[in-house]
Amino acid sequence: MDPFQDFQASNSSPSTATITPNFPASLSMSAVATNTNPSPAATMVAFSPSSSSSSSPSTLSRYENQKRRDWNTFGQYLRNHRPPLSLSRCSGAHVLEFLRYLDQFGKTKVHTPLCPFFGHPNPPAPCPCPLRQAWGSLDALIGRLRAAFEEHGGKPEANPFGARAVRLYLREVRDSQSKARGISYEKKKRKRPPQVPQPPPSTS
Repeated sequence: MDPFQDFQASNSSPSTATITPNFPASLSMSAVATNTNPSPAATMVAFSPSSSSSSSPSTLSRYENQKRRDWNTFGQYLRNHRPPLSLSRCSGAHVLEFLRYLDQFGKTKVHTPLCPFFGHPNPPAPCPCPLRQAWGSLDALIGRLRAAFEEHGGKPEANPFGARAVRLYLREVRDSQSKARGISYEKKKRKRPPQVPQPPPSTS
């Protein structure tokens, strides 16, 4: 069985035309967190295509359910390309296009350099700065899609979600949002447990 069959578009003939995404209203996204300044861990985004009405089995973990929804949503994104795009032709550039598209559903306020609240973690007043997808949400999404790609038969070396361009984009988003929101995304180093001093060897 072709592992990419779920992503094959209705018109699979190759085309050299420039890909112009056409996203219908049926590709819906809903954010779990409503706080405009959530922490990276609290800004996981739920991507739920409205075309799928079946509920996830209760035996699957929350992570597995979310990963399946993300996978189905990305498949719908590919099918709505003009011309349609198959997974086997998907590249890191298409993944970046998908991530930029998701920004319109973002709930995280990202201040511009001209905003008086630039770098302020807790702005005292509202401002007209745009809402974006939080870096933590995008980073988690890419991790789930990268795993799903290989679980569906994709080769690790051909994984578009692990492309260098995608890693660089996520790093750029992390750094820019860190400065704009005044939040550090550096991972906390684990404290090593104190080492118990060894008793000196017996001389007897």
